[in-house]
Amino acid sequence: MVFTAVPALRQICRTATNTMTCPFCTLTESRVRFQTSLAVGVDDAFPVSPGHTLIVPRRHVRSYFELSPLEREAVNELLDQAQRDLSERLRPDAYTIGINDGPAAGQSIPHVHVHLIPRYRGDRENPRGGVRWVLPDKADYWSRR
Repeated sequence: MVFTAVPALRQICRTATNTMTCPFCTLTESRVRFQTSLAVGVDDAFPVSPGHTLIVPRRHVRSYFELSPLEREAVNELLDQAQRDLSERLRPDAYTIGINDGPAAGQSIPHVHVHLIPRYRGDRENPRGGVRWVLPDKADYWSRR
């Protein structure tokens, strides 16, 4: 079953993306782990680590900056809910939270989504710098002081 909260969502998404059907606009209910009327939480289809979760607004929007205040609130509510669930089930040591907003930032699906990535001691030899490693030549800021 495809979401029924916004009946015309599939067509809106097809129009917005032109050549592709958005995988987030056609999610089946069986993939949904958490939900509000404005957003859903699903397991990432290509997880970086066990428990990698995506928080996705139901409305097809390309950028985080296009979300309404209520949609941002729903996304944050589901981030909190997913974090509590993952902490209980998988007991990660930390989390990386990220959004690739736009093609230059690596966004491959033009429907905004937030990554909640559980992190575990030893999953990277030296995690210092965290998200700064998306631009490796800029990551090691502490050595350039």
